Amino acid sequence: MIIHQNTKIGAILKHHPASLDAIVSISPKFEKLRNPILRKLMAARATIAMASKIGGCQVTDFYTKLAPLGFEIDPAIPANAGEERELPAFIQSLDEEQVVVLDVRPVIAAGEDPLSLILQTIKTIQAGQVLKIVNTFEPTPLMILLKKQGFEAYADHIEEDLVETWFYKNADINIKVQAGNWEEALKRFENKLQTIDVRALQMPLPMHTILESLDTLPEDKALFVYHKRIPVFLLPELAQRGFEYRAKELASDEVHLLIFRN
Repeated sequence: MIIHQNTKIGAILKHHPASLDAIVSISPKFEKLRNPILRKLMAARATIAMASKIGGCQVTDFYTKLAPLGFEIDPAIPANAGEERELPAFIQSLDEEQVVVLDVRPVIAAGEDPLSLILQTIKTIQAGQVLKIVNTFEPTPLMILLKKQGFEAYADHIEEDLVETWFYKNADINIKVQAGNWEEALKRFENKLQTIDVRALQMPLPMHTILESLDTLPEDKALFVYHKRIPVFLLPELAQRGFEYRAKELASDEVHLLIFRN
């Protein structure tokens, strides 16, 4: 096998099993490759050039270690522009027992919203654990909002329709649902309501629609939202944007929200 600085570590490991020990001997940082989870994540995407930056070594160090195993070296090929993102520290130090895997693709394929399942699973994640959501797209709103609630997030695009999103819990989620004083707030904005209905929208459109409506909401009006559930991940965003809200649950699948400036 001919290798150069753009050769993926995963291809090298697949070609010769002894290459794992050879690479690990280059830098103590490569000991993490013995972890099967990290090896699957990193090796398939990291090139020799990228790995040398991670390990604090030189590309030629790989050539020196791998040549005795029968690898042919092509040092003339330049490095690709725009190397892949380095994996965040919380993934590089993972132990297998820390990872909780949630594959929501069957839920989506059945035409259902996976949010309730994600919420239930999020509640079970302890400090130091990692939730890996397997999905068909990158859940950007979820990543942004969970970051604000003490999670680190990283999305790994495995294939065109396969994305693994990792959430590391640094702190407990603490979201307080403001359900009190509904009638008082509703009376305060009598004849000053702007109404939207997001019950038929698929995720993540409800949250986007609400936020877009708030961007143009007049100062003296409130946004009345017909929703299927309390949008837990929207609540911290409302507080950050200077909005208060009240929620009224009418049934398990029917919620009214009143959102206004504080």
